[in-house]
Amino acid sequence: MAASPALITSLFLFISASDVCGSNVCTSRGVTTCKECLAVDPSCAWCSQEELGIKGSGVSRCDLKENLIKEGCNTAALEFPSSSVTIVQDDPLSDKASGTDDVTQVRPQKLHMELRSGASKRFTVTVRQVEDYPVDLYYLMDLSYSMENDLERLRTLGSELASTMRKTTSNLRMGFGAFVDKTTSPYMYMYSPEVIANPCYPIGTTCQAQFGFKNVLSLTDQVARFTEEVKKQTVSRNRDAPEGGLDAVMQAIVCKKIGWRPDASHLLVLTTDAKTHTALDARFAGIVQPNDGQCYLDSNNLYNKSAVLDYPSLGLIMDKMTENNINLVFAVTSYVVPLYKEYSQLIPGSTVGLLSDDSGNVIQLIEEAYAKIRSKVVLELVGVPDELNLSFNATCLNGEVIPGLKSCSGLKIGDTVSFSVEAQLRACPQDKTRTFTIKPLGFKDSLEITVDFACGCDCEAKSVPNSPVCSSGNGTFECGVCQCHEGRMGPRCECSMEDYSPSEDNSCVPKGGSSACSGRGDCLCGQCSCHANDFGQVWGKYCECDDFNCLRFKGALCSDHGRCNCGFCQCDAGWTGDSCDCSTRTDTCMSSIGLLCSGRGNCECGVCQCTQPGAYGSTCEKCPTCPDSCTIKKECVECQHFKRGRYTTDDSCNRICKNEIRVVDELVFRAKNAMNCSYKDENDCVVNFQYYEDETSKSILFVVKIPECPEGPDILLVLLGVVGAILLLGLVGLLIWKLMVTIHDRREFAKFEEEKAKAKWDTANNPLYVGATSTFTNVAYRGN
Repeated sequence: MAASPALITSLFLFISASDVCGSNVCTSRGVTTCKECLAVDPSCAWCSQEELGIKGSGVSRCDLKENLIKEGCNTAALEFPSSSVTIVQDDPLSDKASGTDDVTQVRPQKLHMELRSGASKRFTVTVRQVEDYPVDLYYLMDLSYSMENDLERLRTLGSELASTMRKTTSNLRMGFGAFVDKTTSPYMYMYSPEVIANPCYPIGTTCQAQFGFKNVLSLTDQVARFTEEVKKQTVSRNRDAPEGGLDAVMQAIVCKKIGWRPDASHLLVLTTDAKTHTALDARFAGIVQPNDGQCYLDSNNLYNKSAVLDYPSLGLIMDKMTENNINLVFAVTSYVVPLYKEYSQLIPGSTVGLLSDDSGNVIQLIEEAYAKIRSKVVLELVGVPDELNLSFNATCLNGEVIPGLKSCSGLKIGDTVSFSVEAQLRACPQDKTRTFTIKPLGFKDSLEITVDFACGCDCEAKSVPNSPVCSSGNGTFECGVCQCHEGRMGPRCECSMEDYSPSEDNSCVPKGGSSACSGRGDCLCGQCSCHANDFGQVWGKYCECDDFNCLRFKGALCSDHGRCNCGFCQCDAGWTGDSCDCSTRTDTCMSSIGLLCSGRGNCECGVCQCTQPGAYGSTCEKCPTCPDSCTIKKECVECQHFKRGRYTTDDSCNRICKNEIRVVDELVFRAKNAMNCSYKDENDCVVNFQYYEDETSKSILFVVKIPECPEGPDILLVLLGVVGAILLLGLVGLLIWKLMVTIHDRREFAKFEEEKAKAKWDTANNPLYVGATSTFTNVAYRGN
């Protein structure tokens, strides 16, 4: 029987350990090398001892550590690298920025990890936004002709902007830059020298020549210089509607001349009333060289590659913002707010604010944007190897743990949040050591993590080629086993393929089976040698296991979020389910009000399953039959303005209520995006408020300063009323008594009159007279 090359090079397992100590995840894979053993499972160990167990027992060298020790493996011969986490640098968090001293907002600062394939380790990252942190604010302004009114207004706002920002930080630097568009056709007027020098020449006014970007004032703590330089500026005029804002943003981010301090918060404010050109738009001018993200400011602080390089892409902008810790604020007019909101969705660390027609509200806008940036901590990952899987659990305000989340919002200066991170090595990379960072978006501080991948065995360095142990030099003796040369097989390479004849016994046939080696291998020397397979690896005593016959999801084995092991998916950290298609993340279920599934459902596999009748939407945010907005926002008014109510009791106000509270004397009518509400509070007073969402979807609650409370009773009036009521009741009682007596008397008198009328006697006779019963005569009576 001729042997195929696949058969010759296939792995050979002499005797399975399942016969000795029972099958487990380590012994079932049938691996024959130390490196393969360590890759099976983090619990697997390899014994490189030449003689293992009782002679002839056939103990597997790849087994659980405790099993190998029981079989007599010397601890010095055990290959069992363990995973570990060591904190290298752990400076305490700062409470307040103090002069030139180093400020620490992330703890720890350095970690060293050792991971083996399939293993995972946890560590915690703590973040605090310190008080009085330095701020660098660079104001980048569109100086196209339509921004003339805005420039006039900015000339008067420099000092006010500085004083407003100094309420947040005592260490402020301000700078100013301007942009128009590329200095070439079709973006600028070029049909005469007069128009090139003064683009406003055709319309009879004067303005400066068009430019791409110029750094007018590098960051400085002298506010007077900011106002002075702004007053010197004049507008320009370009040809098409979109401007070159992204060109300017890129130069403002990467150029050292801007003066960004490494130990400060970087705020880049872009003000414009127009759309911006993006990557590939420059093809209309014949510019095909991509933007390389480098600084090109000349000695005059002008961008000198405006007509050479294409506009940068949003992806490149995002990378450079992350690299330089920039927070970008788009201060734009209502006409382009929807567009820049889409940009903001793609650029982490950016916000959008609605700019008034003359930029009159720009100070309030910057203040709100900075407060919004400081109220949120979002972790970003830089340089994480593809083989390393990271999952997060966030512990935000009030100690509430939110699985799958790597951000916290609703924070105040000084709040501390933490993130539990689980790092799992899915497979062994080529490099033995890799370094990556975890950092809060827009922060200078970061956590640097160095990972050593424990994917090899120390015994591999002691291998002996052509060892006499392997049948007189027919193989390499490595880690206690022979790696046979081509054409040789067996535990000591004792079997020659030329002399091989199929075994006549059925030791390769599983119980109840009909074919040897499950039809996926050859029986050699009474043991199965599994065939190589294009789909993956086949192993097991009877070649019954493989790593490609597991459940799939959307065509991906184990959803690409796990490993297939003998018919079952072993999911990566952050995933679960039979096919590893169920995410344990919950941030995708977080609604705009800060509640999972808006409090109307459960987050299952990263998707909201609405349980409240009538609720629907991606976060169950829509529910016609649920309490209306007034009912929902009532609790926010109670906790945010009056510091009472249910949300105050359970400390959930900052997490749930993201509204801005504005106290007013009376409510103003708004034609759209507003709802007037009222309710009775615990004091029986009527509180009136208005729920309003502006064009940027910012939620504002206008609360009337003085609730409408019922007036208290007049004590004197009450007493007089009570006394009067008593007197009145007494008088009425007397009148009733008098009436009843009068009626009674009249009835008796009438009865008397009636009886009197019935009497029958003469007027001379007394009907009551009764005659005497005897008569006596006085004899002495003489008549006188």
